Amino acid sequence: MIKNTGYRKLGKTASHRKAMLNNMATSIILHEQVKTTLPKAKEVRRVVEGLITLAKANNERAAKDTLKDATAVKKLFEVLASRYANRAGGFCRIYRAGLRQGDNAEVAIVKLVE
Repeated sequence: MIKNTGYRKLGKTASHRKAMLNNMATSIILHEQVKTTLPKAKEVRRVVEGLITLAKANNERAAKDTLKDATAVKKLFEVLASRYANRAGGFCRIYRAGLRQGDNAEVAIVKLVE
């Protein structure tokens, strides 16, 4: 029996989770890094790597459905698609950054690799 093949719910409704992950993906594409909790980092990595794969396949319409920001779409297709043209996968890296002061949550930094 195969278990744990789904996704993390992150304590949010489906629409809230989708909007949050899309916004975080936009921030990662624009700023090339973001600081968040570890479970959110692991989920947003799936979204960002999928978007970069879409950009490499030149599927702009599907990427625009996720990214609502025109500058993020432009950077994705002009800068990131050419940067990762010869790379098969693993476009993001997660670095653990310790524990957050207020609630002791594990914090991570998601960066795009060079």
